[in-house]
Amino acid sequence: MNKELKWFKKILAMFAALLLLVGCVNNVAEAAQTPKTTDNYLQKVKQKGEIVMGTSPDFPPYEFIKNINGKSHVVGMDIEVGKKIAHDMGVKLVVKTMDFDSLLVALETGKVDMVISGMDATPKRAQSVAFSHGYYKSGQDLLIRTADASKYHDYHSFAGKTIGAQTGSLQANLIKEQAKKTTLKTMDKDSDLILGLQTKKFDAVAVDTATAAAFAKNTTGIKAIPSGFKIDSGGSAVAFHKGAQSLVNAANKSIAEIKAKDLINKKYLPKAGKYLESGKSKAAVKASNSMWAYKDFFVAGVLYTLFISAISVFFGFLLGMLLAFMRLSHNKVAHSIATAYIEFIRGTPLMVQLLFIYFGLGVIVNIPALLSGIIAVSLNSAAYVAEVIRSGINSIAEGQTEAARSLGMSRTKTMRYVIMPQAMKNIWPALGNEFVSLIKESSIVSVIGVKDLIYQSRIVQADTYRGVMPLVITMILYFIITFSLSSLMKIVERKMNHD
Repeated sequence: MNKELKWFKKILAMFAALLLLVGCVNNVAEAAQTPKTTDNYLQKVKQKGEIVMGTSPDFPPYEFIKNINGKSHVVGMDIEVGKKIAHDMGVKLVVKTMDFDSLLVALETGKVDMVISGMDATPKRAQSVAFSHGYYKSGQDLLIRTADASKYHDYHSFAGKTIGAQTGSLQANLIKEQAKKTTLKTMDKDSDLILGLQTKKFDAVAVDTATAAAFAKNTTGIKAIPSGFKIDSGGSAVAFHKGAQSLVNAANKSIAEIKAKDLINKKYLPKAGKYLESGKSKAAVKASNSMWAYKDFFVAGVLYTLFISAISVFFGFLLGMLLAFMRLSHNKVAHSIATAYIEFIRGTPLMVQLLFIYFGLGVIVNIPALLSGIIAVSLNSAAYVAEVIRSGINSIAEGQTEAARSLGMSRTKTMRYVIMPQAMKNIWPALGNEFVSLIKESSIVSVIGVKDLIYQSRIVQADTYRGVMPLVITMILYFIITFSLSSLMKIVERKMNHD
């Protein structure tokens, strides 16, 4: 009997140990499924009362810009997802727009708190950012010209042909990996890709199925066909900074509710579809898509362009003057600094300088997009202005300086009253060319979301599905601005020569 009792106790002990082991395994599994949230990202978002969402609004029905009562608004399915996440966190949603290939850089450098832009959660992207659960999964299509419908069936039909895709997109990677017999060409905006398809720069454009349907419905002569690509993706997901697990967990709760209530299909997509409908009749559609209906957009773009150019000309000229005198100085330190600055700035693209100031310095200090654009254009212009001024000063005969010094004039007075007035006459045409070029080069700020003339023209392109006419109007407006400045510079030049 005692032996039986002993065996019974042993069996109970083994059973208890087994239960304890199972409990430990379950705890480990639960811990693996719900990562620990030791970070303070969510706390910071709640403290500032807003969460900044980065997106590229040229991807209907996910995100696109709509003219509502004369003002541009970013709308679409992803915007509704962002609003839901922000609402559940108890904060305000702030939408920041930029090119698609800049979104992850903006996330890594702290310019935005999350990215929602129809971005698929691929393993490669997951190495750099933290993804939420997928909130929507769609197929991949190819947009082709309706006239070519009988020629193409899927990507296998495009051997030796050219397929366009958005820079940095999943579609671009799929073409590289699977459609190796085709030629890939990428552009920053889907609206540019559609224009390239219409003008026969591409034989097809690879886009998401939902986006393909939106473009095919609203663009004459465009048709969507299945792509045939095999996709290894968890679908569209929200991207957060690597390590921001608290934000990921909060977003996952919202996404779980979105899926449970099927809000994407029942609410968000239908709402985006209403925005895509320009009007009920052809006359209404034509009126809403006329360039006159977007006059306020172009006016705003012109004002931004003039503001950026005026400020950049002013500070570029002042800094350029200082750099010119430093380079002409006999002080070796000042001369070396000015020479190194001028050579470095002239030897690197303005685009890289702009991105470095906005994203690179953004790691240390958060510089707004508009201010970043003004700083980049001013610093770039200063290097060229410095060389123009230096060449003008060097063009004045040495005897002029000697004569002024022999009359007892100081170096400062000699430069101010003798050298610079003559030098300005010589360099005025070159300065005029630099200022005109600056106005045109300022268009580069549109890549970081500054609402200049180029940015506004892209809004009109995306909203009206018209690629050429907004560009024509933009060209005319730039010509008016630069021609007016050139004429003013010539008037001043004639007055200086007369005097």
